[in-house]
Amino acid sequence: LDYDAKALSKRPKKRRVSAATKEFSAAAYMKSWEMKVERIGNMNYPQAAKREGLNGSLMLSVDINPDGSVPANGIVISRSSGHKVLDDAAVKIVRLGAPYATIPEDVLKGNDMLTIIRTWKFETNRGLSTR
Repeated sequence: LDYDAKALSKRPKKRRVSAATKEFSAAAYMKSWEMKVERIGNMNYPQAAKREGLNGSLMLSVDINPDGSVPANGIVISRSSGHKVLDDAAVKIVRLGAPYATIPEDVLKGNDMLTIIRTWKFETNRGLSTR
């Protein structure tokens, strides 16, 4: 029991933000992150998805360190699009965009990292959007 408690206490504390986040500083950071991801995603839209006319949405959780870097295991597909090419593209887009802006302390609120949870929508006729 003591071992488990120590292991849990060493895990980083994460502040989660999503579309429901209303606090201005956190919502502004997430909006800036979202705009960068969408810009990079539309410049690097998966060609295979365009060729095959694949559309889909997926839910992605992205951990961001205070310095804006994304840890090696910091990207999790919470809900797949059902198309490996789209899921892989979302992960690649996050990696291409890193590092992101340094996270302000008033956004972190004493946590070790920020987790942004967004739904990604790939549409061959409209491109990538997050919500």
